[in-house]
Parts: sequence; C-alpha cells; structure tokens
Amino acid sequence: MASSAELVNYIAQQCSGAGEITVRKMFGEYGIYLNGTIFGLICDDQLFIKITDAGKKQMPNLETGFPYEGAREHFLFSDIDNREALTAFVLATCGDLPGPKRNAGKKMAFDFKKEQREYYQPPRKPGILSIPAMHYIAVRGKGNPNEEGGAYKTAVGQLYTIAYTLKMSRHIEGGFPYVVPPLEGLWWQKEREDIDYSHKEDFQWIAMIRLPDFVQKQDVDWAIGEAEKKKKMDFGAVEFFSYAEGLCVQCMHLGSYDQEPATIAKMNAYLAEHGYAADFASGRYHHEIYLSDPRKCAPERCRTVLRQPVKKQQ
Repeated sequence: MASSAELVNYIAQQCSGAGEITVRKMFGEYGIYLNGTIFGLICDDQLFIKITDAGKKQMPNLETGFPYEGAREHFLFSDIDNREALTAFVLATCGDLPGPKRNAGKKMAFDFKKEQREYYQPPRKPGILSIPAMHYIAVRGKGNPNEEGGAYKTAVGQLYTIAYTLKMSRHIEGGFPYVVPPLEGLWWQKEREDIDYSHKEDFQWIAMIRLPDFVQKQDVDWAIGEAEKKKKMDFGAVEFFSYAEGLCVQCMHLGSYDQEPATIAKMNAYLAEHGYAADFASGRYHHEIYLSDPRKCAPERCRTVLRQPVKKQQ
C-alpha cells in the first residue's frame, strides 16, 4: 500500500525543526532527506529511519523493521506526533551519516547507485532479495550485442539520447537533478532457460535505462519527439517500460562477460543450498546491470550486477 501524500507531508513538517526537509518518490514510496542527506524512508504509511550508533544510544529500545522485502533493517519510528523527540532523533541520526558532497551553490544530483546500493552494489557473494516495480526506457531486439553497427549498439545509442533529453528537461512536474543510471539488459534465448554464451546470435534482449519515478510515459513520448526533431532520426523503437522483477538471486560479477557462467554457477549453487530454484516463467529474464564501460575498463576489472529470477522450492 503506497503512503498517503497527506501523511508524507505531515512527517516532513514534524521533522522540519531539524533543518531543510525534502522528500523524493522512490518505487511509489518516498525517501526523506535532511539538508540533502537521506536518513529514512516512508513506506506503507510508516517512517523508517537508518540505524546508526547515535540512534541506538538515543533510543536503545526503539523497534526495528524492514521498509520493503530485501531492504536493510531500519528503525521504525512510530511516535511521529512527538515532534520534539522526532526532531532530536533525526538530528542525531544525520550526525552519524556522511553528508552530501556539494559544489558551492550547486544542488547535489540524486544517484541511484549510491542511494540504493542494495540494487547496484551487491557483494560478490550471492544473496536473495525482492526487487520492486521500476520504470525504464527500453528497446527490444535480437542478435549478437557485439556486432559492429548492429541492432544492440544502435539501441544503446538511442537510449542514452532519450535518457539525457529527459535528464536535461526542466518541464517535468516533480523533477529533481539526478545522475543517469547505468545501462541494463534483460537477456534470454528461445526454448532455453539458461544462457548459451557461445551462440550470441540467438540472444533476445531488452536494453534499458532506469527512470526516476517522477518521469511518466507522456514525458518519454515528449523526449522521443524532441530527439527526433533534433537528430532527424526515428526513435520509435524506444518505449516506456515497467518491470516488476520480484524475488531474485543477485551477485556482483567481476570480469569479462564471457566469464559470467562461473558466477552464475555460484548463484545456482547458492539457490540449491538455501531451498530456492531458478524461475524463468513468462516475463522473467536473466538481468544484467553494467557498472563499467568496457571501452574504458580492462575486461578483468569490469563490474556487472547479475540477477536471476527465483522461487522458493516446495
């Protein structure tokens, strides 16, 4: 259940004695910030505040909980009507958190990789988490992604054009400065549940770049129109795409793309050990997030987030 706007505004007002309070939409819920530093989440009409040593000292018996499945544990601050206690707790918490790095007079851009590290900076050890619905710009295609001048490389170029058109826009309601998220991809091959890396020509793919929650389909349509006018090219393959990934196993892969099978084998072993199984049902795919630019990074140092859809074994 999404939090009500009235409650979100009330919590922000209750915290305002601590300093400049702002809220930003995330996955249909809200992140809450003090002077540009995120200190908590408002989910299901509840206020979750990051756990810090200062917070433990100030309220050692405060209840904890998880804002959503797969999230880190947070304090659950239920006494939101106590403005004085809430303000003091927010100040203590933020005193233990690293503040945003700012250039003089410049607002810090929101960076998904830093603010949502559980999705973009996983360890090299596999883990289970639930991924909420997210919005993307996407292009669908098939074939070898390494083909020079091929469909995949054309798609990536078009995605970045639309991504930066949206980023630079000043007309989108509720918008804020943000860093364009990394390129991602969903991959599969017909009549296979696994991936055969020796036959890249058989790949089916959806190349995509994540969008902030404030960007809606009409904004993407506007950006496509702007790009077509400026570039004199057809961007009709770009679409607004929503993907509810659900329960997954995730792991950081370090190395070339052709070495991914070793990391996937490690993920599959983890699933078997913990009572899960891969679940490539209709609409669920192998997922990669590219944190390194292979044109600028040695293959052995490339970082790629790997995800596979899973289900609990009966």
